[in-house]
Amino acid sequence: MATLVVFESFFGNTEMVARAIADELGAPVTARALRVGEFEPHHLQDVDLLIVGSATRAFRPSPGTQAWLRRLAPGSLAGVRVAAFDTRVDVAQVGNRFLTLMVRWFGYAAEPIEKALRRAGGEPAAATAGFVVEDKEGPLREGETDRARAWARSLRRASAA
Repeated sequence: MATLVVFESFFGNTEMVARAIADELGAPVTARALRVGEFEPHHLQDVDLLIVGSATRAFRPSPGTQAWLRRLAPGSLAGVRVAAFDTRVDVAQVGNRFLTLMVRWFGYAAEPIEKALRRAGGEPAAATAGFVVEDKEGPLREGETDRARAWARSLRRASAA
């Protein structure tokens, strides 16, 4: 099983999660992590599992991730298992009621990523995941890379089934 993790990161948090996922999925399969700007269509060749991650920006995926997703042709992910994750602030910890309401209405980046992957023909491998940063720029909350590795293991099990 070949796995590709495509991500966009601004402060290094999303990249840490993406690399933890790729590292966990690396053996005994081929897994690699690429920034959206490094991606070329041939990278999808022979990929069985595509994981896409982004920092949540204004309740959406980052602009670069959105542009990358728009370039996926309908059907281009047929036969590929897909999964999406994001990095986000814990609104409960922030304590801002307006922000909490906005998140209820608009959500985080992972859900729109998954929808775009499905529109391109991908088959969801597991529920989306969100990994918490302590502040706008991070760091990641303690234990989040461990959670990312656990999520990756669940993706491996789901893709093998």
